[in-house]
Amino acid sequence: MLDLSDATINKIIVHKIGNPSRDEQLECSKTAFPLNDMGLEKVLSRYFLAPFHKKVPGFYNFRHDTDLDLNEMYHYAGKMFTPGENFEIQSVNIAKHLFDKSHHPKVKSGELYIVLINNCMVEDELTDALGIFKSENKDTFLKVYAGGSDCNIEYQDGININKLDKGCLIFNTEKSEGYKMVIVDKTNAEESQFWKDQFLKVAPRDDDFYQTKTAMNLCKTFCNTVLTEDNDVSRNKQLEVKDKVVQYFSENTEYVAETFEQEVLEQPEVIDAYREYRQTFAEQNNMLTKDTFDIAEPAVKKEKKNFKSVIKLDKNFHVYVHGNPNMLEKGFDDTRGKFFYKLYFDEEE
Repeated sequence: MLDLSDATINKIIVHKIGNPSRDEQLECSKTAFPLNDMGLEKVLSRYFLAPFHKKVPGFYNFRHDTDLDLNEMYHYAGKMFTPGENFEIQSVNIAKHLFDKSHHPKVKSGELYIVLINNCMVEDELTDALGIFKSENKDTFLKVYAGGSDCNIEYQDGININKLDKGCLIFNTEKSEGYKMVIVDKTNAEESQFWKDQFLKVAPRDDDFYQTKTAMNLCKTFCNTVLTEDNDVSRNKQLEVKDKVVQYFSENTEYVAETFEQEVLEQPEVIDAYREYRQTFAEQNNMLTKDTFDIAEPAVKKEKKNFKSVIKLDKNFHVYVHGNPNMLEKGFDDTRGKFFYKLYFDEEE
């Protein structure tokens, strides 16, 4: 659970981050921006925090292959949460770190906002947060104002407060595990890799949400790559297993690997193939799944959307299967020399 309805901005500073590969500069502010306008503070809070209100709470932690203290952002976050540390100096350190990681030609220049935020409720714990946000894309806005007896129109480029490009909230809790944080990134996968892997250096927090999400993703890819007609598995059987996966995670509060295999996969040869795929999946993606964990309902709700079964028939038809795949029957018409599906139903709406 993540509740930011009572969160307030304590301090904020803005730096300009260029791309060194394009000879763009780093321009750092010397002092924090004064928050003496309640209207502006309300707008900034909406811009920074609204995207996280809508986000399913998949948490991350800072990581490092050898020593967590060697993660630069983990170190700077710790300084920000230490009473008496200079906020402006540490914000410049963060800006310099981001600038050093911005060499890729697809990384855009933009404004970096570093914000201290109070009163964040995170999984029933009240704590403070360090917010790091970057705006890159500009929109054009019209400004209409009265000028004597007529209305005049002007335009100007600015930041759309409903479109946060990149951001993270680092909560002052679980320091020994790499802090608890949430991330928003609206850019493409390549830029997302730069933000998460090079600048922040984070990994998903190993909790029930992560385990549920990973296990369901594993099942989906297993169905799509192993339970296929190329491996002599009918499309109906694939859809049936997908349906049972969603049903298992929706109706149970705990995942138990052995029970899951018996109830969902059933056949010994399918279970053996799943176990082999699970091992390969873990090695290739560095995403281990536990044999038992509590099923996180928010993760199920999010992943269920990826289990929508669509049968694409040439370029003529898409058949969406929302329920029982046994209501479909596949055959071959010798006269036409084409495959066909029969759909069984009770009534047409």
